[in-house]
Amino acid sequence: MGLFVIGFDKVESFSLSDLPSRTKFTVVIPFRNEAENLEALLLSVSNLNYPKTHYEIILVNDDSTDTSIDAIESFLKKQKSPLKNIRIIDNYRQSNSPKKDAITLAINNANYDWIITTDADCLLPSYWLDAFDEKIQTSDTVAIVGPVNLITTSSFLNRFQTLEILALQGVTLGSFGIRFPFMCNGANFCYKKSVFKDCNGFEGNNNIASGDDLFLLEKIHKQYKARVHYLKSEKAIVHTKGESNLNSLIQQRLRWASKTNNYSNWYSKITGLIVLLGNLIFNIILVLLLLNAINIRIATALLVIKISVDFLLLFKSARFFKQEHQLSAFIFSSLLYPIFNIYVATLSFFKPYKWKGRIFKK
Repeated sequence: MGLFVIGFDKVESFSLSDLPSRTKFTVVIPFRNEAENLEALLLSVSNLNYPKTHYEIILVNDDSTDTSIDAIESFLKKQKSPLKNIRIIDNYRQSNSPKKDAITLAINNANYDWIITTDADCLLPSYWLDAFDEKIQTSDTVAIVGPVNLITTSSFLNRFQTLEILALQGVTLGSFGIRFPFMCNGANFCYKKSVFKDCNGFEGNNNIASGDDLFLLEKIHKQYKARVHYLKSEKAIVHTKGESNLNSLIQQRLRWASKTNNYSNWYSKITGLIVLLGNLIFNIILVLLLLNAINIRIATALLVIKISVDFLLLFKSARFFKQEHQLSAFIFSSLLYPIFNIYVATLSFFKPYKWKGRIFKK
């Protein structure tokens, strides 16, 4: 974690220079039963500052059973001028991963070489594409990982999730800073179509339902190394919805845990193991304290060291995302998170997870 703290500051902040728009993008958005979110997403799309002649939106309908299509069509009809750069296509299932199938189909139908993926429950900042365009123009890159944060509410569950996302973004940034990137989020991931095809897309891991982001990053980084970058820009932050209840949160984390055994990156495996063991030891110390089986000074020192290092990285991430106010929930979340983490890790060995109304096994 100390290395990630150091790496965080090594990634330079990126500021826009008002360069003329040059890059043409295909924005890929798979969706399944997202009727309640699509209007807000499309509104953020319509507010993009980027020239409409320089990007297209491909919405991939993954067998929605709600009114998602009606929501899209209703939004488009309300527009004063027709949005000709938006297409809807139906997903074609070929593997155990509907989302990877949807992204692959969209890429095969894309008109432009630069692909950006995001999710249907996201809100896009107005200078989103401008930030990616200028990063592409000013660096030798083939793939760019963008920042993601939660849409915040006042509930503790949302604060708990926000702190975890901020921590994950901190680790993501830090790993780029020490040149061992192994994390990204498909809600804000940009890469060249030619690179996707050179890496054979999702071949080799499309038996796993999730992981359209991490496994692809592993492949691209293995082949292109220093040409993979993180876009540390406030103008590029995509906001996504948190889970609305504890059961949905557990299902999401079970989905995330289902990928861990398939990482090929040794650094990500070691990091995951250290985090898991750290949380396990944290729980053991708490139990030993309750049983009066450990010296309270030793236990306190160990817990304070762990919490302090976690807080340092979290603070840096919260400051970048302007979410410092969320740190008020840090102490309680720090006590709760190790229990939650070990519970989900244990559950993932025995329980399948539910995602978009479908059940997937690990």
